[in-house]
Amino acid sequence: MVLPAIQYGVTEFGRNFPGTLGVSPAVMSALVAEVLLAAHAAGASSLAIANAHLEPANLAALFEACRIVKARSGVDVHFPNVGSRRNSERLARVATAVDGHSGRYETSLMLAISPRRVVGHRSLPEVTADLGAGIVAGATTFEEAGGPRAYFGAPAVATAEMGERLLDELGALLAEGLGDGR
Repeated sequence: MVLPAIQYGVTEFGRNFPGTLGVSPAVMSALVAEVLLAAHAAGASSLAIANAHLEPANLAALFEACRIVKARSGVDVHFPNVGSRRNSERLARVATAVDGHSGRYETSLMLAISPRRVVGHRSLPEVTADLGAGIVAGATTFEEAGGPRAYFGAPAVATAEMGERLLDELGALLAEGLGDGR
């Protein structure tokens, strides 16, 4: 069973951009935990989170949701953090590294999933600022991390084919934790 996506997350890094809507980490943790607990109560024997939003506070909220589910039900939630060094290196071997917000990685995924929603990426110059390094250095917004237009990396070189390879590997990461053996 695959549940519908939760369309909200913790969006502190994008808070300065018009239209950015987010929830607090506490609300995110509680919402995800409640949905997972309801799925378990409805008979789901294995639980997992597929997540593409790598903002540190959002990741922390999701890990907290996993902790809440474990504490209340005894069930472990599989949550492969694609931003971890191991998983990021694995994705880079298959297609491309996670290069920050709206870069080659995320744009390739979008080109594979919904190409009509990707507009203007071919004209964007590469942003060489490292979002991860900015976060480690204490940045709390995209601008502070060196991305004044909220993107990093090279979205202009993204391809749908790269996105398809990424989707396959992301699916494998999820399936492995659920015992699928992929």
